[in-house]
Amino acid sequence: MSRISRDDVVHVARLARLELAEAEVDTFTGQLAAILDHAEDVAALDLADVEPTSHPYPLVNVMRADDPGETLSNSEALAAAPHAESGRFRVPTILGEAP
Repeated sequence: MSRISRDDVVHVARLARLELAEAEVDTFTGQLAAILDHAEDVAALDLADVEPTSHPYPLVNVMRADDPGETLSNSEALAAAPHAESGRFRVPTILGEAP
């Protein structure tokens, strides 16, 4: 016996307000049955000794240390800017708002 019937697919489609052609009902019934079979296979795995993880590899902190270092001066940072004004970056007006 299949885990899901055509009637189940039609019912779920109706609940989701989806209109399915007869061929689509047949296709989706087979596809959903395969998905449910796979979920059953996964549920049958013995995972009693497997520690829950959020990642398949034992990663610790992959980010570099946040060590303060030399920074650019205000004039050095603004030197490469297309437009600068009063010691700040000058950008186009957004949504017609005045700066």
